[in-house]
Amino acid sequence: MSTVHHPADPQSSANPAFGASVAASGGASLEADSTLTPRVRTYQVRTYGCQMNVHDSERLSGLLEDAGYERVLADDVADVVVFNTCAVRENADNKLYGNLGMLASVKATRPGMQIAVGGCLAQKDRSEIQRRAPWVDVVFGTHNVGALPTLLERSRHNEEAQMEILDSLEVFPSSLPARRESAYAGWVSISVGCNNTCTFCIVPSLRGKETDRRPGDILAEVKMLAADGVLEVTLLGQNVNSYGAEFGDKQAFAKLLRACGAVPGLERVRFTSPHPKDFTDDVIDAMAQTANVCPQLHMPLQSGSDRILKSMRRSYRGEKYRGIIGRVREVLPHAAVTTDIIVGFPGETEDDFQQTLDMVRFARFSTAYTFQYSPRPGTPAATMPDQVPAEVVSDRYRRLHAVVEEVALEGNREQVGTIVELLVASNEGRKDSASERLSGRARDGRLVHFTPQGAAVQGIIRPGDVVTTTISYAAPYHLVADAAVLTHRRTIAGDRHEAGIRPKTPGVGLGLPSFGRPAPVAATAPACAG
Repeated sequence: MSTVHHPADPQSSANPAFGASVAASGGASLEADSTLTPRVRTYQVRTYGCQMNVHDSERLSGLLEDAGYERVLADDVADVVVFNTCAVRENADNKLYGNLGMLASVKATRPGMQIAVGGCLAQKDRSEIQRRAPWVDVVFGTHNVGALPTLLERSRHNEEAQMEILDSLEVFPSSLPARRESAYAGWVSISVGCNNTCTFCIVPSLRGKETDRRPGDILAEVKMLAADGVLEVTLLGQNVNSYGAEFGDKQAFAKLLRACGAVPGLERVRFTSPHPKDFTDDVIDAMAQTANVCPQLHMPLQSGSDRILKSMRRSYRGEKYRGIIGRVREVLPHAAVTTDIIVGFPGETEDDFQQTLDMVRFARFSTAYTFQYSPRPGTPAATMPDQVPAEVVSDRYRRLHAVVEEVALEGNREQVGTIVELLVASNEGRKDSASERLSGRARDGRLVHFTPQGAAVQGIIRPGDVVTTTISYAAPYHLVADAAVLTHRRTIAGDRHEAGIRPKTPGVGLGLPSFGRPAPVAATAPACAG
Protein backbone atom coordinates (compact mmCIF):
# COMPACT_ATOMS: atom_id res chain seq x y z
CA MET A 1 0.00 0.00 0.00
CA SER A 2 1.32 3.45 -0.80
CA THR A 3 0.43 7.01 0.05
CA VAL A 4 0.63 9.30 -2.96
CA HIS A 5 -0.27 12.95 -2.56
CA HIS A 6 0.05 15.86 -4.99
CA PRO A 7 -1.03 19.03 -3.16
CA ALA A 8 -0.89 22.36 -4.86
CA ASP A 9 2.05 24.42 -3.64
CA PRO A 10 0.64 27.51 -1.91
CA GLN A 11 3.86 29.36 -2.58
CA SER A 12 4.24 28.49 -6.25
CA SER A 13 3.08 31.87 -7.53
CA ALA A 14 5.44 33.75 -5.21
CA ASN A 15 8.32 31.34 -5.46
CA PRO A 16 9.26 30.27 -9.01
CA ALA A 17 10.68 26.98 -7.84
CA PHE A 18 9.27 24.84 -10.58
CA GLY A 19 9.18 24.78 -14.37
CA ALA A 20 11.76 24.89 -17.10
CA SER A 21 15.50 24.38 -16.77
CA VAL A 22 17.45 27.45 -15.79
CA ALA A 23 20.33 29.13 -17.55
CA ALA A 24 23.63 29.22 -15.68
CA SER A 25 23.62 33.01 -15.39
CA GLY A 26 20.79 34.99 -13.90
CA GLY A 27 18.20 32.19 -13.85
CA ALA A 28 16.55 33.13 -17.19
CA SER A 29 14.22 30.51 -18.61
CA LEU A 30 15.74 28.51 -21.45
CA GLU A 31 12.33 28.34 -23.10
CA ALA A 32 12.74 32.02 -24.00
CA ASP A 33 15.64 31.19 -26.33
CA SER A 34 15.84 27.73 -27.87
CA THR A 35 19.37 28.42 -29.17
CA LEU A 36 20.79 28.23 -25.66
CA THR A 37 22.33 24.91 -24.63
CA PRO A 38 20.67 23.63 -21.43
CA ARG A 39 23.21 23.35 -18.65
CA VAL A 40 23.50 20.22 -16.56
CA ARG A 41 21.42 20.38 -13.41
CA THR A 42 23.42 19.88 -10.23
CA TYR A 43 22.65 17.97 -7.05
CA GLN A 44 23.77 17.59 -3.46
CA VAL A 45 22.83 14.86 -0.96
CA ARG A 46 22.96 15.65 2.76
CA THR A 47 23.00 12.59 5.01
CA TYR A 48 22.00 12.13 8.64
CA GLY A 49 22.20 9.00 10.78
CA CYS A 50 23.62 5.51 10.50
CA GLN A 51 25.75 3.63 7.99
CA MET A 52 22.57 2.41 6.29
CA ASN A 53 21.69 6.01 5.48
CA VAL A 54 25.22 6.74 4.26
CA HIS A 55 24.96 3.79 1.88
CA ASP A 56 21.44 4.77 0.79
CA SER A 57 22.84 8.20 -0.07
CA GLU A 58 25.37 6.53 -2.37
CA ARG A 59 22.40 4.96 -4.14
CA LEU A 60 20.61 8.31 -4.38
CA SER A 61 23.73 9.86 -5.90
CA GLY A 62 24.02 7.00 -8.39
CA LEU A 63 20.39 7.41 -9.43
CA LEU A 64 20.72 11.16 -9.91
CA GLU A 65 23.90 10.83 -11.95
CA ASP A 66 22.28 8.19 -14.13
CA ALA A 67 19.45 10.69 -14.65
CA GLY A 68 21.95 13.31 -15.88
CA TYR A 69 22.57 15.37 -12.73
CA GLU A 70 26.05 16.48 -11.74
CA ARG A 71 27.32 16.54 -8.17
CA VAL A 72 28.56 19.78 -6.60
CA LEU A 73 30.68 20.40 -3.52
CA ALA A 74 29.07 20.81 -0.11
CA ASP A 75 29.72 24.56 -0.06
CA ASP A 76 28.06 25.14 -3.43
CA VAL A 77 24.35 25.74 -4.00
CA ALA A 78 22.83 22.92 -6.04
CA ASP A 79 19.75 22.83 -8.26
CA VAL A 80 18.53 19.81 -6.28
CA VAL A 81 19.24 19.35 -2.57
CA VAL A 82 18.28 15.96 -1.12
CA PHE A 83 18.04 15.37 2.63
CA ASN A 84 18.42 11.70 3.60
CA THR A 85 17.08 11.74 7.14
CA CYS A 86 17.27 9.78 10.39
CA ALA A 87 14.50 9.43 12.98
CA VAL A 88 16.35 7.68 15.80
CA ARG A 89 17.21 10.75 17.87
CA GLU A 90 14.90 13.61 18.84
CA ASN A 91 17.26 16.31 17.60
CA ALA A 92 17.08 14.80 14.08
CA ASP A 93 13.72 16.55 13.61
CA ASN A 94 15.06 19.87 14.82
CA LYS A 95 18.14 19.64 12.63
CA LEU A 96 16.14 18.84 9.50
CA TYR A 97 13.56 21.60 9.91
CA GLY A 98 16.27 24.09 10.82
CA ASN A 99 18.17 23.30 7.62
CA LEU A 100 15.00 23.38 5.56
CA GLY A 101 14.22 26.80 7.00
CA MET A 102 17.64 28.12 6.00
CA LEU A 103 17.18 26.80 2.46
CA ALA A 104 13.78 28.47 2.02
CA SER A 105 15.32 31.90 1.43
CA VAL A 106 17.97 30.42 -0.89
CA LYS A 107 15.31 28.71 -2.96
CA ALA A 108 13.33 31.96 -3.26
CA THR A 109 16.27 33.50 -5.15
CA ARG A 110 16.97 30.47 -7.39
CA PRO A 111 14.25 29.71 -9.94
CA GLY A 112 14.07 25.97 -10.63
CA MET A 113 15.74 24.88 -7.40
CA GLN A 114 14.20 21.76 -5.84
CA ILE A 115 14.36 20.29 -2.34
CA ALA A 116 13.68 16.61 -1.60
CA VAL A 117 13.38 14.88 1.77
CA GLY A 118 13.73 11.10 2.12
CA GLY A 119 14.81 8.51 4.66
CA CYS A 120 13.41 7.44 8.02
CA LEU A 121 12.05 10.82 9.13
CA ALA A 122 10.20 11.19 5.82
CA GLN A 123 8.74 7.70 6.26
CA LYS A 124 7.58 8.65 9.77
CA ASP A 125 6.37 12.22 9.29
CA ARG A 126 4.96 11.95 5.76
CA SER A 127 2.67 14.95 5.15
CA GLU A 128 3.98 16.67 8.29
CA ILE A 129 7.06 17.70 6.33
CA GLN A 130 5.00 19.46 3.70
CA ARG A 131 2.87 21.09 6.38
CA ARG A 132 5.90 22.49 8.24
CA ALA A 133 7.99 23.17 5.13
CA PRO A 134 5.64 23.74 2.16
CA TRP A 135 8.58 24.79 -0.03
CA VAL A 136 9.78 21.14 -0.13
CA ASP A 137 9.16 19.70 -3.58
CA VAL A 138 9.50 15.94 -3.03
CA VAL A 139 8.98 13.65 -0.02
CA PHE A 140 9.83 9.96 -0.44
CA GLY A 141 10.28 7.09 2.01
CA THR A 142 12.70 4.30 2.86
CA HIS A 143 10.94 1.78 0.61
CA ASN A 144 11.06 3.69 -2.68
CA VAL A 145 14.51 5.25 -2.90
CA GLY A 146 14.56 4.50 -6.61
CA ALA A 147 11.61 6.80 -7.28
CA LEU A 148 13.53 10.03 -6.58
CA PRO A 149 14.44 11.06 -10.18
CA THR A 150 10.87 10.41 -11.36
CA LEU A 151 9.35 12.37 -8.49
CA LEU A 152 11.69 15.33 -9.13
CA GLU A 153 10.77 15.40 -12.82
CA ARG A 154 7.07 15.02 -12.06
CA SER A 155 7.25 17.90 -9.59
CA ARG A 156 8.93 20.14 -12.17
CA HIS A 157 6.52 19.16 -14.92
CA ASN A 158 3.35 19.48 -12.84
CA GLU A 159 4.59 22.50 -10.91
CA GLU A 160 3.45 21.02 -7.62
CA ALA A 161 4.94 19.12 -4.70
CA GLN A 162 5.04 15.33 -4.81
CA MET A 163 4.86 12.87 -1.92
CA GLU A 164 5.18 9.12 -2.36
CA ILE A 165 5.53 6.86 0.68
CA LEU A 166 5.32 3.08 0.26
CA ASP A 167 4.50 0.84 3.21
CA SER A 168 6.62 -2.07 2.00
CA LEU A 169 9.84 -2.53 0.06
CA GLU A 170 9.49 -2.15 -3.70
CA VAL A 171 12.98 -3.27 -4.78
CA PHE A 172 16.20 -3.83 -2.90
CA PRO A 173 18.20 -0.60 -2.71
CA SER A 174 21.17 -2.70 -3.85
CA SER A 175 19.47 -3.24 -7.21
CA LEU A 176 20.02 0.48 -7.83
CA PRO A 177 23.23 2.13 -9.10
CA ALA A 178 25.59 3.69 -6.57
CA ARG A 179 28.14 6.46 -6.70
CA ARG A 180 30.63 5.33 -4.04
CA GLU A 181 32.14 7.89 -1.68
CA SER A 182 35.46 6.08 -1.23
CA ALA A 183 37.98 4.60 -3.63
CA TYR A 184 39.27 2.16 -1.01
CA ALA A 185 36.32 1.17 1.22
CA GLY A 186 32.76 0.20 0.32
CA TRP A 187 29.43 -0.61 1.96
CA VAL A 188 27.51 -3.72 0.89
CA SER A 189 24.00 -4.25 2.22
CA ILE A 190 23.10 -7.87 2.97
CA SER A 191 19.60 -7.21 4.30
CA VAL A 192 17.14 -4.43 4.97
CA GLY A 193 14.64 -4.05 7.78
CA CYS A 194 14.52 -5.57 11.25
CA ASN A 195 12.41 -8.24 12.97
CA ASN A 196 13.27 -7.15 16.52
CA THR A 197 10.86 -5.15 18.67
CA CYS A 198 13.10 -3.11 20.97
CA THR A 199 10.87 -0.73 22.91
CA PHE A 200 13.15 2.28 22.37
CA CYS A 201 13.60 1.84 18.61
CA ILE A 202 11.45 3.17 15.80
CA VAL A 203 13.53 1.61 12.99
CA PRO A 204 11.42 -1.56 12.39
CA SER A 205 8.29 0.52 11.76
CA LEU A 206 10.19 2.68 9.26
CA ARG A 207 12.43 0.12 7.54
CA GLY A 208 9.98 -2.79 7.69
CA LYS A 209 10.52 -6.49 8.34
CA GLU A 210 13.92 -7.99 7.60
CA THR A 211 14.40 -9.00 3.99
CA ASP A 212 17.57 -10.81 2.96
CA ARG A 213 19.48 -10.51 -0.28
CA ARG A 214 20.58 -13.64 -2.06
CA PRO A 215 24.19 -14.63 -1.26
CA GLY A 216 25.08 -14.66 -4.95
CA ASP A 217 23.95 -11.05 -5.37
CA ILE A 218 25.97 -9.96 -2.33
CA LEU A 219 29.13 -11.72 -3.54
CA ALA A 220 28.68 -10.27 -7.03
CA GLU A 221 28.67 -6.75 -5.57
CA VAL A 222 31.68 -7.49 -3.35
CA LYS A 223 33.59 -8.82 -6.37
CA MET A 224 32.72 -5.73 -8.44
CA LEU A 225 34.11 -3.46 -5.74
CA ALA A 226 37.27 -5.54 -5.32
CA ALA A 227 37.82 -5.60 -9.09
CA ASP A 228 37.58 -1.79 -9.01
CA GLY A 229 40.44 -1.57 -6.49
CA VAL A 230 38.39 -1.38 -3.27
CA LEU A 231 40.37 -3.03 -0.46
CA GLU A 232 37.81 -3.03 2.35
CA VAL A 233 34.14 -3.95 2.41
CA THR A 234 31.69 -3.57 5.29
CA LEU A 235 28.64 -5.85 5.24
CA LEU A 236 25.58 -3.94 6.42
CA GLY A 237 22.34 -4.98 8.06
CA GLN A 238 20.17 -3.97 10.99
CA ASN A 239 20.97 -7.43 12.37
CA VAL A 240 23.59 -9.10 10.20
CA ASN A 241 23.82 -12.37 12.10
CA SER A 242 20.14 -13.17 11.61
CA TYR A 243 20.91 -13.11 7.88
CA GLY A 244 19.58 -16.22 6.17
CA ALA A 245 16.60 -16.79 8.45
CA GLU A 246 14.26 -15.72 5.66
CA PHE A 247 15.46 -18.46 3.31
CA GLY A 248 16.04 -21.07 6.00
CA ASP A 249 19.81 -21.14 6.51
CA LYS A 250 20.87 -20.15 10.03
CA GLN A 251 24.56 -20.43 9.14
CA ALA A 252 24.29 -18.22 6.07
CA PHE A 253 26.16 -15.28 7.62
CA ALA A 254 29.16 -17.38 8.66
CA LYS A 255 29.21 -18.89 5.15
CA LEU A 256 29.08 -15.40 3.66
CA LEU A 257 32.09 -14.30 5.71
CA ARG A 258 34.06 -17.34 4.58
CA ALA A 259 33.08 -16.76 0.95
CA CYS A 260 34.35 -13.19 1.18
CA GLY A 261 37.73 -14.67 2.06
CA ALA A 262 38.04 -16.03 -1.47
CA VAL A 263 37.34 -12.76 -3.31
CA PRO A 264 40.52 -11.75 -5.20
CA GLY A 265 42.00 -8.42 -4.11
CA LEU A 266 39.73 -8.00 -1.08
CA GLU A 267 41.97 -7.38 1.94
CA ARG A 268 39.54 -6.45 4.71
CA VAL A 269 35.99 -7.45 5.59
CA ARG A 270 33.99 -5.85 8.41
CA PHE A 271 30.33 -6.09 9.37
CA THR A 272 27.77 -4.16 11.39
CA SER A 273 25.69 -4.64 13.38
CA PRO A 274 25.09 -8.04 14.96
CA HIS A 275 22.55 -8.67 17.71
CA PRO A 276 23.63 -10.64 20.80
CA LYS A 277 20.52 -12.84 20.72
CA ASP A 278 21.50 -14.31 17.33
CA PHE A 279 25.27 -14.37 17.75
CA THR A 280 26.65 -17.90 17.41
CA ASP A 281 30.01 -19.66 17.59
CA ASP A 282 30.08 -20.39 13.85
CA VAL A 283 30.39 -16.64 13.18
CA ILE A 284 33.26 -16.31 15.66
CA ASP A 285 34.98 -19.30 14.04
CA ALA A 286 34.50 -17.80 10.58
CA MET A 287 36.05 -14.54 11.81
CA ALA A 288 39.06 -16.38 13.23
CA GLN A 289 39.56 -18.67 10.23
CA THR A 290 39.05 -16.18 7.37
CA ALA A 291 42.20 -14.14 6.85
CA ASN A 292 40.60 -10.99 5.49
CA VAL A 293 37.83 -10.76 8.11
CA CYS A 294 39.06 -8.11 10.52
CA PRO A 295 39.45 -8.79 14.27
CA GLN A 296 36.81 -6.22 15.14
CA LEU A 297 33.35 -6.75 16.58
CA HIS A 298 30.63 -4.19 17.20
CA MET A 299 28.28 -5.81 19.71
CA PRO A 300 25.48 -3.53 20.99
CA LEU A 301 24.95 -3.88 24.75
CA GLN A 302 22.42 -1.08 25.48
CA SER A 303 22.34 -1.94 29.21
CA GLY A 304 24.16 -4.21 31.64
CA SER A 305 21.02 -4.73 33.73
CA ASP A 306 18.84 -7.77 33.03
CA ARG A 307 15.82 -5.90 34.33
CA ILE A 308 16.36 -3.02 31.91
CA LEU A 309 17.18 -5.37 29.03
CA LYS A 310 13.82 -7.06 29.60
CA SER A 311 12.07 -3.69 29.64
CA MET A 312 13.89 -2.76 26.44
CA ARG A 313 12.68 -6.07 24.96
CA ARG A 314 16.24 -7.09 24.18
CA SER A 315 16.17 -10.89 23.81
CA TYR A 316 19.36 -11.66 25.77
CA ARG A 317 20.63 -11.15 29.28
CA GLY A 318 23.97 -10.27 30.82
CA GLU A 319 25.09 -13.89 31.13
CA LYS A 320 24.72 -14.49 27.39
CA TYR A 321 26.48 -11.23 26.56
CA ARG A 322 29.42 -12.11 28.84
CA GLY A 323 29.59 -15.53 27.23
CA ILE A 324 29.89 -14.04 23.73
CA ILE A 325 32.63 -11.65 24.83
CA GLY A 326 34.47 -14.48 26.59
CA ARG A 327 34.33 -16.69 23.50
CA VAL A 328 35.56 -13.85 21.26
CA ARG A 329 38.45 -13.13 23.64
CA GLU A 330 39.34 -16.83 23.67
CA VAL A 331 39.39 -17.28 19.89
CA LEU A 332 40.43 -13.72 18.89
CA PRO A 333 42.46 -12.43 21.85
CA HIS A 334 43.50 -9.25 20.05
CA ALA A 335 40.05 -8.33 18.73
CA ALA A 336 38.74 -4.83 19.39
CA VAL A 337 35.14 -4.89 20.66
CA THR A 338 32.92 -1.81 20.44
CA THR A 339 29.35 -1.29 21.58
CA ASP A 340 26.27 0.93 21.95
CA ILE A 341 24.93 1.91 25.38
CA ILE A 342 21.83 3.86 26.42
CA VAL A 343 21.71 5.55 29.83
CA GLY A 344 18.58 6.79 31.56
CA PHE A 345 16.11 4.31 30.05
CA PRO A 346 12.71 4.54 31.82
CA GLY A 347 12.86 2.86 35.22
CA GLU A 348 16.67 2.66 35.33
CA THR A 349 17.90 2.77 38.93
CA GLU A 350 21.37 3.51 40.24
CA ASP A 351 21.88 -0.24 40.71
CA ASP A 352 20.92 -0.88 37.07
CA PHE A 353 23.39 1.78 35.99
CA GLN A 354 26.17 0.25 38.11
CA GLN A 355 25.60 -3.07 36.35
CA THR A 356 26.20 -1.30 33.03
CA LEU A 357 29.49 0.11 34.34
CA ASP A 358 30.47 -3.38 35.52
CA MET A 359 29.83 -4.77 32.03
CA VAL A 360 31.93 -2.05 30.42
CA ARG A 361 34.86 -2.99 32.67
CA PHE A 362 34.36 -6.70 32.01
CA ALA A 363 34.11 -6.38 28.22
CA ARG A 364 37.04 -3.94 27.92
CA PHE A 365 35.44 -2.11 25.01
CA SER A 366 37.87 -0.28 22.75
CA THR A 367 35.16 2.35 22.45
CA ALA A 368 31.45 2.72 23.16
CA TYR A 369 28.85 4.85 21.43
CA THR A 370 26.92 6.22 24.39
CA PHE A 371 23.49 7.85 24.25
CA GLN A 372 21.26 9.64 26.69
CA TYR A 373 17.79 8.14 26.38
CA SER A 374 15.27 10.43 24.72
CA PRO A 375 11.67 9.34 24.10
CA ARG A 376 10.67 8.89 20.47
CA PRO A 377 6.97 9.21 19.64
CA GLY A 378 5.62 5.94 18.33
CA THR A 379 7.83 3.71 20.51
CA PRO A 380 6.54 1.81 23.59
CA ALA A 381 9.28 3.30 25.77
CA ALA A 382 8.00 6.82 25.16
CA THR A 383 4.88 6.13 27.25
CA MET A 384 6.50 4.05 29.97
CA PRO A 385 6.22 5.26 33.57
CA ASP A 386 9.26 6.23 35.66
CA GLN A 387 10.96 8.38 33.05
CA VAL A 388 14.35 9.26 34.52
CA PRO A 389 14.86 12.98 35.29
CA ALA A 390 17.06 14.77 32.76
CA GLU A 391 19.63 15.83 35.37
CA VAL A 392 20.04 12.20 36.52
CA VAL A 393 20.46 11.01 32.92
CA SER A 394 23.06 13.69 32.30
CA ASP A 395 25.02 12.74 35.43
CA ARG A 396 25.01 9.04 34.54
CA TYR A 397 26.06 9.82 31.00
CA ARG A 398 29.05 11.78 32.30
CA ARG A 399 30.06 8.94 34.64
CA LEU A 400 29.63 6.30 31.93
CA HIS A 401 31.73 8.36 29.55
CA ALA A 402 34.53 8.52 32.13
CA VAL A 403 34.56 4.73 32.61
CA VAL A 404 34.47 4.10 28.85
CA GLU A 405 37.46 6.43 28.42
CA GLU A 406 39.34 4.74 31.25
CA VAL A 407 38.82 1.26 29.78
CA ALA A 408 39.58 2.35 26.22
CA LEU A 409 42.79 4.08 27.26
CA GLU A 410 43.92 0.98 29.15
CA GLY A 411 43.37 -1.15 26.04
CA ASN A 412 45.07 1.36 23.75
CA ARG A 413 48.13 1.52 26.00
CA GLU A 414 48.59 -2.19 25.40
CA GLN A 415 49.12 -1.33 21.71
CA VAL A 416 52.19 0.86 22.35
CA GLY A 417 55.25 -0.75 20.80
CA THR A 418 53.27 -3.03 18.49
CA ILE A 419 53.53 -2.97 14.70
CA VAL A 420 50.24 -2.26 12.92
CA GLU A 421 49.09 -2.38 9.32
CA LEU A 422 47.11 0.72 8.36
CA LEU A 423 44.77 1.36 5.46
CA VAL A 424 45.39 5.08 4.96
CA ALA A 425 42.16 7.02 5.28
CA SER A 426 40.79 10.33 4.07
CA ASN A 427 39.51 13.03 6.45
CA GLU A 428 39.88 10.88 9.58
CA GLY A 429 42.27 13.16 11.45
CA ARG A 430 41.05 16.69 12.22
CA LYS A 431 44.54 17.85 13.22
CA ASP A 432 46.53 16.08 10.49
CA SER A 433 47.44 19.30 8.67
CA ALA A 434 48.69 21.01 11.81
CA SER A 435 50.57 17.94 13.08
CA GLU A 436 51.88 16.96 9.63
CA ARG A 437 50.53 13.46 10.16
CA LEU A 438 48.24 11.19 8.16
CA SER A 439 45.61 8.86 9.56
CA GLY A 440 44.59 5.28 8.93
CA ARG A 441 42.66 2.39 10.38
CA ALA A 442 44.34 -0.67 11.83
CA ARG A 443 42.86 -4.07 11.04
CA ASP A 444 41.04 -4.03 14.38
CA GLY A 445 39.41 -0.70 13.45
CA ARG A 446 41.46 1.51 15.77
CA LEU A 447 42.25 4.98 14.43
CA VAL A 448 45.99 5.70 14.14
CA HIS A 449 47.60 9.06 13.36
CA PHE A 450 51.06 8.43 11.89
CA THR A 451 54.08 10.35 10.60
CA PRO A 452 54.49 9.71 6.84
CA GLN A 453 58.28 9.55 6.91
CA GLY A 454 61.00 6.96 6.60
CA ALA A 455 63.20 5.21 4.06
CA ALA A 456 60.41 2.79 3.19
CA VAL A 457 58.07 5.54 1.93
CA GLN A 458 57.60 5.18 -1.83
CA GLY A 459 56.58 8.65 -2.98
CA ILE A 460 53.51 10.36 -1.55
CA ILE A 461 51.35 8.27 0.77
CA ARG A 462 47.73 8.54 -0.39
CA PRO A 463 44.40 7.48 1.10
CA GLY A 464 43.94 3.90 -0.06
CA ASP A 465 47.61 3.01 0.31
CA VAL A 466 48.73 0.51 2.96
CA VAL A 467 51.53 1.15 5.45
CA THR A 468 52.98 -0.55 8.51
CA THR A 469 54.32 1.43 11.46
CA THR A 470 54.96 1.21 15.20
CA ILE A 471 52.59 2.61 17.82
CA SER A 472 54.31 5.14 20.09
CA TYR A 473 51.49 6.79 22.07
CA ALA A 474 47.95 5.99 23.21
CA ALA A 475 44.92 8.18 23.87
CA PRO A 476 41.37 6.97 24.67
CA TYR A 477 40.06 7.30 21.13
CA HIS A 478 43.15 7.08 18.93
CA LEU A 479 46.75 5.94 18.70
CA VAL A 480 49.82 7.81 17.48
CA ALA A 481 52.75 6.38 15.50
CA ASP A 482 55.58 8.89 15.26
CA ALA A 483 58.21 6.31 14.35
CA ALA A 484 59.34 5.87 10.76
CA VAL A 485 57.00 4.06 8.38
CA LEU A 486 58.26 0.49 8.05
CA THR A 487 56.57 -0.41 4.75
CA HIS A 488 54.51 1.49 2.19
CA ARG A 489 52.47 -0.27 -0.48
CA ARG A 490 50.98 1.88 -3.21
CA THR A 491 47.62 0.54 -4.40
CA ILE A 492 45.14 0.95 -7.22
CA ALA A 493 42.78 2.46 -4.64
CA GLY A 494 45.44 5.07 -3.82
CA ASP A 495 45.92 5.81 -7.53
CA ARG A 496 42.19 6.33 -7.99
CA HIS A 497 41.78 8.44 -4.88
CA GLU A 498 44.64 10.66 -6.07
CA ALA A 499 42.99 10.98 -9.48
CA GLY A 500 39.61 11.80 -7.95
CA ILE A 501 38.03 8.62 -9.31
CA ARG A 502 35.38 6.86 -7.23
CA PRO A 503 33.72 3.53 -8.06
CA LYS A 504 30.33 3.72 -9.76
CA THR A 505 28.59 0.37 -9.43
CA PRO A 506 25.45 -0.75 -11.25
CA GLY A 507 22.64 -2.35 -9.31
CA VAL A 508 23.03 -6.00 -8.39
CA GLY A 509 19.97 -8.25 -8.40
CA LEU A 510 16.59 -7.87 -9.97
CA GLY A 511 14.64 -6.80 -6.92
CA LEU A 512 13.36 -8.93 -4.06
CA PRO A 513 14.84 -12.42 -3.68
CA SER A 514 12.83 -15.52 -4.31
CA PHE A 515 12.18 -17.72 -1.32
CA GLY A 516 13.68 -21.11 -0.58
CA ARG A 517 16.98 -22.44 0.68
CA PRO A 518 19.92 -21.58 -1.58
CA ALA A 519 22.51 -24.16 -2.54
CA PRO A 520 25.12 -24.69 0.20
CA VAL A 521 28.37 -22.74 -0.02
CA ALA A 522 31.68 -24.46 0.60
CA ALA A 523 34.15 -22.63 2.83
CA THR A 524 36.59 -22.27 -0.06
CA ALA A 525 34.04 -21.34 -2.70
CA PRO A 526 34.72 -18.13 -4.61
CA ALA A 527 31.09 -17.09 -4.30
CA CYS A 528 27.86 -17.98 -2.56
CA ALA A 529 25.35 -19.67 -4.78
CA GLY A 530 22.27 -17.54 -5.16
